[in-house]
Amino acid sequence: MQIQSFKVFSDLAETASFSKAAEINGITQSAVSQQVRAIEKRFHVKLIERGRKNFSLTPEGRAFLEASREILGTLEGLGSQINQLQNMVAGELRIATIFSIGLHELPPYLKIFRRDFPDVDVRVEYKRSSEVYTAVLEGRADLGLVAYPSTRRGIRATTFWRDRLVLICSPAHPLAGRRRLSLSNLNGEKFIAFEPDLPTRREIDRMLRSAGVKVKLALEFDNIETVKRAVEVENGLSIVPETAVRSEVAQGSLQAIEFDGTDVWRPLGALTRRSARISPALREFLDLLENTEIDGFGATPRPRPGPSGQ
Repeated sequence: MQIQSFKVFSDLAETASFSKAAEINGITQSAVSQQVRAIEKRFHVKLIERGRKNFSLTPEGRAFLEASREILGTLEGLGSQINQLQNMVAGELRIATIFSIGLHELPPYLKIFRRDFPDVDVRVEYKRSSEVYTAVLEGRADLGLVAYPSTRRGIRATTFWRDRLVLICSPAHPLAGRRRLSLSNLNGEKFIAFEPDLPTRREIDRMLRSAGVKVKLALEFDNIETVKRAVEVENGLSIVPETAVRSEVAQGSLQAIEFDGTDVWRPLGALTRRSARISPALREFLDLLENTEIDGFGATPRPRPGPSGQ
């Protein structure tokens, strides 16, 4: 028996008219009669006193009407409950992120999100860029955060922020004290780099090639924290996101120098799986990324007034 049968019988009892019940449910009068007869056959009872002039329910018909109303009421309540659950910002949100974003750009967003949505259990895993794409595609992460995002098969990528790339060196380096310099100043210098397969390394290599600059590659690392420590210890140079060294610059252990005449920006992107349902928690977090920006020291996001002039 289908749910529609309870609705049809309830409408029939309330209107006392086969034609009106048919009109309400968008079916023929014959279909109404067939559904009533099917119910009577299933329960081996008569539900309606069939007469030429009067329409009335049998005792069994009244009992079936009461049950029909209860079932329809329960179904309506269930629909409302499911709708509430679909819009409730709760549950788990799994984020896979590269180290630099997870350690520097992400924390202010997490602070605001956890404050506003305490019922969401946010779990963060730190991975290499290629592993972030895989985790999202395989459904092991609801959201991926990477630098230089690219749309791939099954993956939706959107840019939510752009971070300036700067040169860093120790205060004892000969270039320390410069406020700005050109890429040509790096020619022949000892350089601490990211590993070759990382997107930020590939972009830095492209920048240096375009400028005709050749550096002396000293060390390669797969995460930004090790790169910073190596620059301090080895007295070399590196190019990193500005937000990643604000603490060291404030403490005086590293110096950040902007590039003269060159605006070098690293786009940061959010990855989601195209075939996955966007949960309320993920929807709210994506909205937070899109409509807020990190303040000068990455402490708290603030409303973004409009398209950024990055």
